[in-house]
Order: sequence, then structure tokens, then C-alpha cells
Amino acid sequence: MTEPVIARRWRTPRQIDLFAELGPLRRGRGDPTWHTAADHAVWRTTLTPVGPGLERLAVDRGSGEVVQQAWGPGADWLAERLPTLLGAQDNRAGFEAPAVLAATAKAHDGWRAGRTDRVLEALIAAILEQKVTGKEAWLGWRTLVREFGEPGPASDAAPTELWVFPEPAVWRQIPSWAWHKASVDSKRTAAVLRAVEQAEVLEALAAGPAIEAHHRLRAIDGVGIWTAAETTQRALGDPDAVSYRDYHLAKEVVYVFTGEREGTDQQMAQLLLPFAGHRYRVQRLVELSGHKRPRRGPKMAFQDMRRI
Repeated sequence: MTEPVIARRWRTPRQIDLFAELGPLRRGRGDPTWHTAADHAVWRTTLTPVGPGLERLAVDRGSGEVVQQAWGPGADWLAERLPTLLGAQDNRAGFEAPAVLAATAKAHDGWRAGRTDRVLEALIAAILEQKVTGKEAWLGWRTLVREFGEPGPASDAAPTELWVFPEPAVWRQIPSWAWHKASVDSKRTAAVLRAVEQAEVLEALAAGPAIEAHHRLRAIDGVGIWTAAETTQRALGDPDAVSYRDYHLAKEVVYVFTGEREGTDQQMAQLLLPFAGHRYRVQRLVELSGHKRPRRGPKMAFQDMRRI
């Protein structure tokens, strides 16, 4: 068996739910950078600043510790940032959950806004999800990562083959036919390529305030408020970044708060205003609550670009 480069145990007074904490990092079923094992451990890869990294995360129910094993050139980097990934830097001071989400907040009292500190990885995944169904977005993600990424660092313990997000130079070299094969249209392709050209600058945003990162991301042609929020939520653990202009979110949030089925971004903004500084925290509680408004209208159509 290939031994992990790093093995670490991290204790926190919080009760860690790995799926609640890390779920937003998974890009649909079949995500080649993610695997949930039968023993409930989470396996994930990432492209760290020092190279590919693979980690296995599990919770020791006896001690409550998070147990991490890591492989590859990025193993030390992953181990150093384990607490950050699981929200150790998140500050909930001043936050009181809305009454309609009190039960969810209690059930997920240990949840914090974690951060990956990998801006380009989060940004490209978000760009691929712009204005398309999840099915189409996840097709693009898994096709491009498998085709142009590299296999995850060797581990005989890994239950399945995992792939690592491609280097910026590789994204620049992807031919047009490959984008088409991945069902990614020209607008999203162009936005990805513009982002990749600024990869070094974008990664440096992790060292500064989330609000500055949000403004810098939105300065990229093709990156709007939704994409910037989805990026800062994951890469920077921004507790105030709301995914405005999402196809479903406003309707779900408004429904949870008021029972109204056809909520708008404007209504959601008003409802979240009292929680300024913690608005993504409320968004995540809505997602974790399991509340779903009754669906009566048509679903967003899947546009398979490969057929065009």
C-alpha cells in the first residue's frame, strides 16, 4: 500500500459533519475530484500551489477528531490548511439564525464557512455552471478534468481513480473541439480563458479581504455577481456572499421565510438584509434545511451543446 505522506488528527470542540462542510465543493455526481467512500470518508483532490494533492478525511466518532491522510506534492499544504478547510477561521460573532431556520441551525451548530484558498479552481467550476442546468455544468467539469487533468497522487488505499484540476497552462491549450465535446458554449469558454490568463493574480486574492476579491472577480468579462459569490464562498469562506441570480435560490429562500412560491432576488435581498455579514450563512442553512417549495413550473431545459 502506498503510505500517505502526511497523517494528521485535528480536534475541535465543534461536531464536524463532513458532508455539510464540504458538500459545496462536490460538482455533481461523477465529479472526478471527489469520492464518498462506503465508510463515509471523503476523498478529494486539489491543485495546491506546490502541486497535486490527494486527501482522505474522516471523523473518528469516538474522539470527535477529524482524521486526515494526504498524498502527493501538496500533502503538507493540505495538512497545514485542514482547520481552515473546515471553517476554523470563520467567525459567527453577532449571528442569530432566523426563527424559521432555528431547528436547522441547531442541528448544524458545528457548521462553519470553510475555505479552499484555491481561487481559480472554484472560479472555473462556477463559470462552467453559468446559466445552464447542473447536469450540463457537471458534464463539462468532469469531461474537462478527466481529459486534461492528471491522475491524483498514487494511493493504493483510494477506492477509485481520482483526477486533479488542470494547470493554468493546460487550460490555455484546450482545443475548441474539446470544449464542444464537454458541452461548453463559446461564452463560458471565453470567460474561462480570460480567468486563466490572470491565474497568478486571482490566486493572490486568497490573501486579502473577500470583498476585494469579489470586486476583482467581477472585473473579468463574463464573471457576474453569481459567479463571484460562488467562488468566494468556496475559495475564501465568505460568510456574506449570496448567490444572486441563481435559477432556484431566491425562490427557495423566499419560500422558507414567507411560504411564497415565486420569490425574486429583490425579495430575498430584503429578507437577508438583517443578516448582513452572514448572508451566505443563511443561504447555506436554507440549503441544509431540506425545505423545498412545491414545483409546478417547467424545469430548466438541458441544452446539450455536443448536438449543435
